[in-house]
Amino acid sequence: MKIKLDENLPSRLAGILAANGHDVHTVPEENLSGRPDADIWQVVNTEGRFLITQDLDFSDTRQFAPGTHPGVLLLRLREPGAGALVAAVQAIATEIGEWAGCFVVATENKVRIKRP
Repeated sequence: MKIKLDENLPSRLAGILAANGHDVHTVPEENLSGRPDADIWQVVNTEGRFLITQDLDFSDTRQFAPGTHPGVLLLRLREPGAGALVAAVQAIATEIGEWAGCFVVATENKVRIKRP
């Protein structure tokens, strides 16, 4: 799956996801850091990439309705340190490819998927 990692995630996630067969681009690598969410969203859609983020601005399923975009994974951890984020993504890395077009929220305890 083609994935875009937001700037609020550890860059080492790119390697973990790539090792699971994903094509990963990051916001910082593309000089998009600090840009408005609308700009990031436009690039995500233009490139057809599944967005992985912690940014709650992407949590409105009315605005980001499943099936109207390549997909969003919102990571919502109680203690979102780099280690916890890496562990959370490692635990679900093989499943991400099944979530194209979905809106997904992952916590420490569960993954909720809204499908198109």
